Amino acid sequence: MIQLNVKDETSRLRAVILGTAECNGPVPKVEDCYDPKSIEHVLAGTYPKEIDMISELEEVAQVFKKYGVRVYRPEVIKNCNQIFSRDIAFVIEDKIIRANILPNRDEEVEAIQYICDQIDIEKRIILPEDCHVEGGDVMPWGDYIFIGTYSGDDYPELITARTNMDAVIAIQELFPEKTVKSFELRKSNTNAKDNALHLDCCFQPIGKGKAIIHKNGFLVEKEYQWLIDFFGKDNVFEISKDEMYQMNSNVFSISEDVIISEKSFTRLNTWLRGEGFTVEEVGYAEISKQEGLLRCTTMPLIRD
Repeated sequence: MIQLNVKDETSRLRAVILGTAECNGPVPKVEDCYDPKSIEHVLAGTYPKEIDMISELEEVAQVFKKYGVRVYRPEVIKNCNQIFSRDIAFVIEDKIIRANILPNRDEEVEAIQYICDQIDIEKRIILPEDCHVEGGDVMPWGDYIFIGTYSGDDYPELITARTNMDAVIAIQELFPEKTVKSFELRKSNTNAKDNALHLDCCFQPIGKGKAIIHKNGFLVEKEYQWLIDFFGKDNVFEISKDEMYQMNSNVFSISEDVIISEKSFTRLNTWLRGEGFTVEEVGYAEISKQEGLLRCTTMPLIRD
């Protein structure tokens, strides 16, 4: 049996689900894309090749191996994009919560069923159907759970709006002892530079009480300011609109002081090292063309 344990984003990682790019399928049609960045690359003829994404994910698997992390992979489904394992489920404390994701992605959930079968059935949670949520919007952080959301009237028209207030309320009810703090995110179906697809696309807490943030990803300035005050201005690394577009906030912590980051994030990686972090650099530029990066492709099961 797998004994789940995830209380925050940075405690020492012991077990994780890492997405797979095997049998990823053909280049999607524009109307089948889930985000504006993928559309950009489909139209430009620069959509990532399967062989390149397989090799990028393998690089991360090797980093996990180096740190003794147990790595699970989804069962391969032919012609199915299974790269972003964070979208389909997430763990808080000792519970795994299945994401109510875009309906045509149900197959991806089936591909991790063999892992779920090793988890106590009482600890497997499926939220009511009207609760929409994806793991990229949900961050356990000690006594808090940070959740990205969108509550505008145009929610149904926005394929980039993935987590609604019904889900925020349901998660608060599941964890009454925690403070659930929600943040309204800026959404765009057409402009990737104005779209915070998930909370981890514009914000992420990292070890040593620090955080990475992009102000314009937040619709409500006082919610952005709350995070600045919570972490302290000197502990926050502010990223530009272009750095958000390149996914600089979507790194991944193996522990309080070890972070996996994209090798092209020169400004961020220099700052991280200056703050005493060990930075494990990998190439993830092809995967990032689908508006997701390191946190999106990983779903922690056990942290010490």
